[in-house]
Amino acid sequence: MNVLLVALGAAVGAPLRFLVDKHMVARLLLGTRIETPLPWGTFTVNVLGSFLLGLLSGVGNHTIALLVGVGFCGAFTTYSTFAAETTALAGSGHHGKALVNVVLNLGTGLAAAVLGAWMIK
Repeated sequence: MNVLLVALGAAVGAPLRFLVDKHMVARLLLGTRIETPLPWGTFTVNVLGSFLLGLLSGVGNHTIALLVGVGFCGAFTTYSTFAAETTALAGSGHHGKALVNVVLNLGTGLAAAVLGAWMIK
């Protein structure tokens, strides 16, 4: 049963991550001439997922933790894409943007998680 809960959450989280990423890219880059933008789609899903996990920190329900925390948030957020995009920025000579991406993702993600945890108490 636990595996099914995780799979169900992931089945919603992964496609939603894809859609949010594509939406953010389309909205933010529409009409701009930015050659190498920051990866705002990944940033958005990571911050939203961190906030949601912060909210879940006050919920003691094992089923919700598996469905939403492990399944949905696990598939919705993406550390590996964050790492790959940051590496690609640095590798293409955009060291400043890579550093900004690290600071924004880690700092804002942590702040979002803390805010979510604070709001649930």
